[in-house]
Amino acid sequence: MILNLDPNFTPFQNQEEIKFQSFTFSGGEPHIKISPDFDPNQKITITHRLNSFNDLGLLCITVDALRRMDVKIIDLFIPYFPVMRQDRVMIPGEPLSVKVYADIINGMQLNKVFVFDAHSEVTPALLNNSIIIPNYTFIKAVLENIGNDVKLISPDGGALKKIYKVSEFLGGVEVVECSKSRDVKTGKLSGFKVYEDDLNGMDCLIVDDICDGGGTFVGLAEELKKKNAGKLYLAVSHGIFNKGFEVLNCFDGIFTTNSFKDFEGEKVEVIKLEL
Repeated sequence: MILNLDPNFTPFQNQEEIKFQSFTFSGGEPHIKISPDFDPNQKITITHRLNSFNDLGLLCITVDALRRMDVKIIDLFIPYFPVMRQDRVMIPGEPLSVKVYADIINGMQLNKVFVFDAHSEVTPALLNNSIIIPNYTFIKAVLENIGNDVKLISPDGGALKKIYKVSEFLGGVEVVECSKSRDVKTGKLSGFKVYEDDLNGMDCLIVDDICDGGGTFVGLAEELKKKNAGKLYLAVSHGIFNKGFEVLNCFDGIFTTNSFKDFEGEKVEVIKLEL
C-alpha cells in the first residue's frame, strides 16, 4: 500500500492509497492523522518530496504514527534527497548537511529508502538500506523527444562517471567531456572548457542531476557554441530553476522530472517519475 504525503506526487501507479489528513499547527509544527482502514501487516511505502525541513518533520511523524499502528515494514521513496550537494565540508564552519538528513532518516529504521539520481556516492554511503534509481529511462525518454542523433555532454568531472553509464544503457551514444572552475568561498563559476575541437554542427544534450540557478549550463552553452555545436538541449533529473527559465533561453529544449516540484505553464518539458 502507498501513503503519498504530497497528493500531487503519485509515482506508484495502480496501488491502493492510505487515506490521511495533514495540517500545520499555528506554531508551525506539522501534524498527521492516518485512517486505520488498512492491514498493518502489509508493507507500506511512503512517498514524499522533501523541499523543506518541515517536510522532513512530516515524514518523521508519519513513520511514528505508522509504528504506533503496528506497521512493521515501511519503505520510503524520496526522489530528491535534500542537501545532497552538501556532501563535503569545503571550508571550516560548514556542516556536512547530507549526513544530518541521513542520520535522521536512518533513525526511522526503514526497510528500504529509494532515491532518484543521487548527486554523488556519498548519499548512498550514508543512507542505510538505500536504493539509488538511475536516470537512464529519463534520458531515454528525452532522446525519444529530440531524436537520437546527439552528443551527450558531461558538464564536469562529477557527472562523468554517471554519463558514461547512461551512454552504455543507450547503446553507446557519444560523450563529450567538459569542465568548469568554481571558487569554493564565493561559488562563482569560471573557466568552462569543452574537450573537443569541433562539434561539426551536431546537436548536444547536456545531462546533469540538478539545475539550481543554471549558471553552469549557460556558461557551458556559450563554449559549446564556440565549438560549432548545433541545437542545445538540457536534461536535469531535479529541476529547481530558482532564477526561472529566461536565463536558459540559449537552449532549444529543457527537460526535467517532477522529483522536486511541479511546473505549470513553464518553458520546460516534464517527464513524470512512474514506478
